[in-house]
Amino acid sequence: MKYTKVALKTTTEAVDFISNLFDEIGLEGIQIEDNVPLSQEDKEAMYIDILPELPEDDGTAIVSTYFDPAAFEVPQLKKLIEDGVEEIRQFVNVGEGTITFTDTDDEDWLNNWKEFFKPFRLADNIIIKPTWETLNEVNEDDIVIEIDPGIAFGTGAHETTKLCILALRKYINDQTMLLDVGCGSGILSIIGLKLGAKHAVGTDIDAHALDATKENIEVNQIKPEQFDLYAGDIISQNEVKENVGFKKYDVIVANILADIIIPLSGEIGQHLKEDGVFISSGIINTKEAEVEAALLRNGFHIVEKNVMGDWVSFVAKL
Repeated sequence: MKYTKVALKTTTEAVDFISNLFDEIGLEGIQIEDNVPLSQEDKEAMYIDILPELPEDDGTAIVSTYFDPAAFEVPQLKKLIEDGVEEIRQFVNVGEGTITFTDTDDEDWLNNWKEFFKPFRLADNIIIKPTWETLNEVNEDDIVIEIDPGIAFGTGAHETTKLCILALRKYINDQTMLLDVGCGSGILSIIGLKLGAKHAVGTDIDAHALDATKENIEVNQIKPEQFDLYAGDIISQNEVKENVGFKKYDVIVANILADIIIPLSGEIGQHLKEDGVFISSGIINTKEAEVEAALLRNGFHIVEKNVMGDWVSFVAKL
């Protein structure tokens, strides 16, 4: 099968904004190429014998991904991206903003990105390990999460996922019933269960995500009775709401987009137990005020607001 690669040349300061734009349009599995030097923390977290030598950082970056040509017409997609870039220019220096499209075979992009996904450490004792990599050193108290994100993606490396993981560590215990809305590769459900949650439920509208989650649940040796997975939209589909269950969850996590969290905040409260927490992430800082207003409007009060880079996460209770 043929796929089309879309790439946008921009600046490193605009990368998060462009990535968010791609997400909103419906482009998944985003790849970022830049020459930003690795921080000392990044170097210590990476399980690589030889770190890559990067050219001098010139402040530019390329944001790219692949899509099925049957899903988008190139002229229409180009116009959507151009309009989004012009809006982003009001907030940040976008740079060139040039867009290119190239055709490729699925083998080229489904597997080549894997050479760049290496094991890394999160939150002291959580290690995210690609299923095709090996670990030479593991501490006794380390929690190793095996992940093959597939084309659904969700590796744990992005700030939005890190914010969720830090919150899950704080609020999960051995009695926790966990709901993961928009579960993607299943990484947050798996981490929740590895942290001791009693049971997890995942929902997603993407068939690729469901397949990736099932595979990752199995490879992480999660017992089938510990996890349930439902396809569909919990905001609009009553069947999904009923399958998930009401007033049932101690922790609900949603690492999705601000424009989805806003309507979700009006629906999700009916699934929370009394004193349960709703963790929302995937919120670019330009949407922070809108999400916070929606949470408050729907009866939540903000327990925590955490920031990492250009991304914001809320922990809220009813």
